[in-house]
Amino acid sequence: MKRIFITGSSGCIGHYMAEALIQETNHELYFLVRNHHKLQFNYQSRPNVHLMIGDLQNIEKFSDFLKTVNVAILAATSWGGINESFEINVTKTLGLMKLLDPDICEQIIYFSTASILDKNNQPLPEAGRLGTNYIRTKYQCYTQLYKLPIYNKVTTVFPTLVFGGEPNKPYSHLSGGIKDVIKWVDLIRWFKADGSFHYIHARDIAQVIRHLVENNPTEADSRDLVLGNKKVTVNEAIKEICNYLNKKIYFQITLYIILVNFFIKAFRLRMEDWDYFSINYRHFTYKDTVTPASFNLENYCTTIEDVMQLSGVYPKKDKK
Repeated sequence: MKRIFITGSSGCIGHYMAEALIQETNHELYFLVRNHHKLQFNYQSRPNVHLMIGDLQNIEKFSDFLKTVNVAILAATSWGGINESFEINVTKTLGLMKLLDPDICEQIIYFSTASILDKNNQPLPEAGRLGTNYIRTKYQCYTQLYKLPIYNKVTTVFPTLVFGGEPNKPYSHLSGGIKDVIKWVDLIRWFKADGSFHYIHARDIAQVIRHLVENNPTEADSRDLVLGNKKVTVNEAIKEICNYLNKKIYFQITLYIILVNFFIKAFRLRMEDWDYFSINYRHFTYKDTVTPASFNLENYCTTIEDVMQLSGVYPKKDKK
């Protein structure tokens, strides 16, 4: 039985991850939480599940305990201002890893984001210069991992676009806003654009994490895993969504960069440096993306249709 320490369990991915670890393993679980009232999973369903009240700001007070941890899953993150983001996402996260005992800790599973990688799964310099506070600090943390004494135990996971959420689980940013986006489908279907991306459901991320916990990577295994289904182009996504919603596409206007810039100015949209970079970069795609199927497990969400159904979006019934 392993002693597993988890941060970030109050978020969307965290809830799915906690549920999988509680229900599908017998390990001793320790969840670091600031407010246990935010937890919607049943942490009292078995005796060896523990809540540790605190946060990364005061992680040093758990120093003695951290030296006994076999697996650390670090999913906590800050989306706040630059000072807070750097403190939590870089300083305290690296500080936590330094408190782990390399002789006892078998693995650290560290959550980064695919936004900091280029098409060859290497650090993307623009993410460090132009990224949002969240992206920039994730870039800074990842590029400092190699300095850690425990670096050879670190498995970094890079989620792509994350969907997920249920009545008893928080919704991801994408799933929380997908119904609002769908309202614009009658306009969106008239356009096409050059771009592509990956996506993954939080439940599938949880299954990958559970597999990693049970199967410590060997020296031959990659320690950097980009989590996502196969790439989808923007035009493929529009077509699949329209097919699912029974919306016909008769013709489409190509959204060239010059036209996009016109819309930005015409509608006075607020754009940050990272937004402009993303519009021009367009293809956030990666090599050898991973899903549960990569480990001979069953995927929960693979297609755009799956995304629509799991997000509670359904075609309107034909009027009789």
